[in-house]
Amino acid sequence: MGSLPANAHNDRGILDSLTTAVLVLGDRLRVEYLNPAAESLFETSLTRSHGQPLDDILLDSDDALSTLNAALENGQSYTRREAEFVLASGTRLTVDYSVTPLSLEPSELLMEIQGRDRLLRISREEDIISQQETTRTLVRGMAHEIKNPLGGIRGAAQLLDRELDSDEQREYTRVIIDEADRLRSLVDRMLGPNKAPQLAPTNVHEILERVRTLLEAESKGRVQLLRDYDPSLPDLVGDKEQLIQAFLNIARNAMEAAFECPDARPDGEPPTITFRTRALRQFTIGHRRHRLVCRVDVTDNGPGIPPDLLQNIFYPMISGRATGTGLGLSITQSIIGQHHGLVECESEPGRTDFIIFLPLEHCP
Repeated sequence: MGSLPANAHNDRGILDSLTTAVLVLGDRLRVEYLNPAAESLFETSLTRSHGQPLDDILLDSDDALSTLNAALENGQSYTRREAEFVLASGTRLTVDYSVTPLSLEPSELLMEIQGRDRLLRISREEDIISQQETTRTLVRGMAHEIKNPLGGIRGAAQLLDRELDSDEQREYTRVIIDEADRLRSLVDRMLGPNKAPQLAPTNVHEILERVRTLLEAESKGRVQLLRDYDPSLPDLVGDKEQLIQAFLNIARNAMEAAFECPDARPDGEPPTITFRTRALRQFTIGHRRHRLVCRVDVTDNGPGIPPDLLQNIFYPMISGRATGTGLGLSITQSIIGQHHGLVECESEPGRTDFIIFLPLEHCP
């Protein structure tokens, strides 16, 4: 069992209650103490890590190790902002940390670490929600300006159609009417669902299974559809049909991307989509904290989304495919937003993960 330096035993209760991760490193930067916050941050325990070199816990952290060695050599404190740590599990963390030599034990260092990922994620989500609201306002205003003259054009074409005697001339007026209807339909789709969600207790796995069934039929078995469900998830309060449409938009995009770029996968690897569900406790979406949140990952092994497109994929009319309309993900974000949730996307070559967060309690 690990121990604190002799001069710090009386302070252990205080350190154990801190939300800041605290480490004490001894000779050769070996772990002597971790408080509970540090155990949580580094996904380890004091029992398991005591006496181990720090670089057994932190991988690819040359900058941190050089900072620690400099603190030992110079006897000075150092602070680093938004540094990246890679854990043994492969998890990447963004942190602020300070290193302070212990005055009575010059070979020992006190390391204080504050995780930044949560704050950065909350800030990013607030930006996404703000952009979504701005986009919705812009689209509504644009839709109003488009639909009004379209109605007039269509009405005038209908009146003209009744006055014409020639079928050849009527063909032109019908083209005008059809194109006006097509544009009106496009604008309606940009606006997303035109009715409030019909809320009722809904099982997220029933929704995902419906989506899987539809994909199996559409792909004719050419896509491998995998499940990784948490069976303990309770029902959420939502509109089942709208949520099916939201998840189907994401899954269809994944399937189409995989089919368009078969060379992006290793030889012999089929197009694969994985549906994963997990429960998150005391989780913040935007500026609101929820007791329990459902996280759904829809992950594919397609070619990935280019970085310059990734930041804009939820805007209307933005698509990475020549045949895409650029409306599916915008509608999905709108539907999930009506359920007080959020959609995020992480992508790299060979892996794209759409992450959907939905509160598991009713939000008024």
